[in-house]
Amino acid sequence: MNAPLHAIDRPNSYIGRAVPRPNAKRLLAGRGRYVTDLILPRMLYAAFVRSPYAHARIVSIDTSGAKVMPGVRLVATGEDLSRICKPWVGTLDHFKGMKSPEQWPLAVGKVIWAGQAIVAVVADTRALAEDAAEAVTIEFEEVAPVVDIDAARQAGGEIISPELGGNVCFNTRIDSGGVDDVFKGAAHVVEGEFTFGRHTAVTMEPRAIVADYNPGEHQLTVHHATQTPYQFQDLYARHYGVPEANVRVIAPDIGGSFGMKLHVYHEDMAVVGLSMMLGRPVKYVADRLESFLSDIHARDHRVRARLAMDAEGIILAMDVDDVTAVGPFSSFPRTSVVEGNQVVRLIGAPYRFKNYRAELTVVFQNKVQTSQYRAVGHPIACAVTERLVDMAAARAGLDPFDIRSKNLIPDDAYPCASPSGYKFEGLSHQLCLAKLKTIMGYDALRAEQAQLLKKGIRRGIGIAAFVEITNPSPAFYGVGGARISAQDGAIIKVTPSGDVQCLISVTEIGQGTEAIIGQVVAETLGVDYERVKVITGDTEITPHGGATWACRGAGIGGETALQASKKLKANILSVAAAILQEKPERLDIRSGQIVDADDGQQRIPLAEVARIVYFRSDTLPPDTSGQLTVAHHYAPQGYPFAFTNGMQGSYVELDAETGFVKILKHWVVEDCGRIINPLLVDEQVRGGVVQGLGAAFFEECLYDESGQLTNGSLADYLVPMAVEMPDIKIAHAETPTRDTELGAKGCGEAGTAASAAAALNAVNDALAPLNASIAQIPMTPARILRALGHT
Repeated sequence: MNAPLHAIDRPNSYIGRAVPRPNAKRLLAGRGRYVTDLILPRMLYAAFVRSPYAHARIVSIDTSGAKVMPGVRLVATGEDLSRICKPWVGTLDHFKGMKSPEQWPLAVGKVIWAGQAIVAVVADTRALAEDAAEAVTIEFEEVAPVVDIDAARQAGGEIISPELGGNVCFNTRIDSGGVDDVFKGAAHVVEGEFTFGRHTAVTMEPRAIVADYNPGEHQLTVHHATQTPYQFQDLYARHYGVPEANVRVIAPDIGGSFGMKLHVYHEDMAVVGLSMMLGRPVKYVADRLESFLSDIHARDHRVRARLAMDAEGIILAMDVDDVTAVGPFSSFPRTSVVEGNQVVRLIGAPYRFKNYRAELTVVFQNKVQTSQYRAVGHPIACAVTERLVDMAAARAGLDPFDIRSKNLIPDDAYPCASPSGYKFEGLSHQLCLAKLKTIMGYDALRAEQAQLLKKGIRRGIGIAAFVEITNPSPAFYGVGGARISAQDGAIIKVTPSGDVQCLISVTEIGQGTEAIIGQVVAETLGVDYERVKVITGDTEITPHGGATWACRGAGIGGETALQASKKLKANILSVAAAILQEKPERLDIRSGQIVDADDGQQRIPLAEVARIVYFRSDTLPPDTSGQLTVAHHYAPQGYPFAFTNGMQGSYVELDAETGFVKILKHWVVEDCGRIINPLLVDEQVRGGVVQGLGAAFFEECLYDESGQLTNGSLADYLVPMAVEMPDIKIAHAETPTRDTELGAKGCGEAGTAASAAAALNAVNDALAPLNASIAQIPMTPARILRALGHT
């Protein structure tokens, strides 16, 4: 396992001087003489001076006091870094009319959220850098902050980026037609306004980066806690003018990401520039307070929606208006629009109605940027849809299971399209619905609920259907001009000892990528799993690819490994056939042995084949190709996405006197296609459920009217703990995608997609006898008490 980034350091014995190493010599190419290598320069550390204001002009910056502080090597401003770094703009071409301002590593001329980095201080230690940062003096002229999504769009209001002409980042509309007529003729119409609080990833390991620029060779090496090393190799090369071949990004095993470590952060870009200015390695690790002020947030939405239904309980149409606030700019390079776009395109997705209209408005505000976070947009789309379906069931006098049975797309109706136009190859909602009812023991649960209510114990049952976007094709980002790869690459080789190495572009962020890829390679080749080593996360040695995001590791990375393994197996059997004077099709590989395909009789060990190829190729027939290394790249070519689907259920107990909710049990039935490693799938789903329940009951980034984050620490920002989480029971269906031979879809976001929706319905089920309801997430005790009429 690679060392975590916080452990990477350089020798501290020698400061500021080159020390000869007489025993370490190298020959300079073309010089014909030897020179002595030198110990690499000591690591330096960066700290940042941040804005105390959400919106202000920078009148002046005085760094003179910081520059004379002990151990300080560099003090840099936004103007300094703007001379060597090209700005970036977070837009995608296929989001027509989208706009966003230019961004720089450090603030230039103004600050646009509280916590924005303005000045970087580099010193011999982090403590010295932080001390020097205290000596920087900045004069501000405060400007009225834009913090409300309605005020942001009012004529005559403050505009964060005047060059854009307004605070609207993006607006789009989906309309299948005939929606107004359907609503006029509907037997039942239900509607609601749903509010979702912004929250953030709170990864176990914070963001971390070490940039090391070698001016002599114009080489940049970056150790980066990121999901996507190839994306950042491209970005650092283009924005700092370094040839891509001279940029190496190493992404070791990292302690969680959940999408948060996909994006360009100003501090990370600054650290690269600081290393280039100094010609020395510079390290930055965000502390937890900095993480709250700079990690992307997500899910800040207000959705107004209505649903039309006929007298028989058949859903006819939905009409949606979603307004989401994304911070003062759109994130780069994946933008801050994708979440809202997926909300309006996933609402109603599991159901078979056709008339659909949705409008999305994305607005800027003076808060931390928002962008992609685990199950991008899915929890919002699911909560809106499933709450309306439950409201419709109550209006029509139907059980929640019965209304879904009437309206979910039949399992034999595929291929088909969602109301918004997403193309579905094959889903299994009806099967999952039936399985959920069985594993929940639904009828007995309802009987228990009724009996307990007579004793004054209020319990609620909620269910929710979901779809999950996985295995994205170039239709996701490539179509918008982003240099984000939808393909993955693998290089697989047999070593002289008969072991197997797989270098692959998907990365390991704790979700089990290396285990899955190792299983695929071992099974396909016919070798023991223990003999396979999987290498990830280094642009210097692994092939280019999309890496890890949007639940693509098994579906795309696994297929890449499968096809590369098949190529390598064919090569091995061809060589073995030449050695054994046999036909390749009559041989197989099992447990690292070349055997007869028919009866399994062992013929020759794989290690012996490798020995002959590497060391005695002279003994092979002249026309034998001893290629024991193969490369393969794969990108989805069929459907734009492979959709996962399923059902979730939640059982809660409500204390109407305090507003507290106890989550008693949670169930998931999930269909991610072919399951490769059942344990990993189950634990991915469980982890996703916990994050979804965290959003449902605990997590929210709270701001005041001046744009200040008021709960930016783990003392005030609540995350779910083990004691609050229920037993989570999981069952599966398997509908393999036919777009790949492996048949796998993603599963990492399935748990998050619908857990909040199921919990929302469960809480409302408990509130129903009190004629109360709630439509705001998180469902805090204070909000539940307000819903009950307590002030």
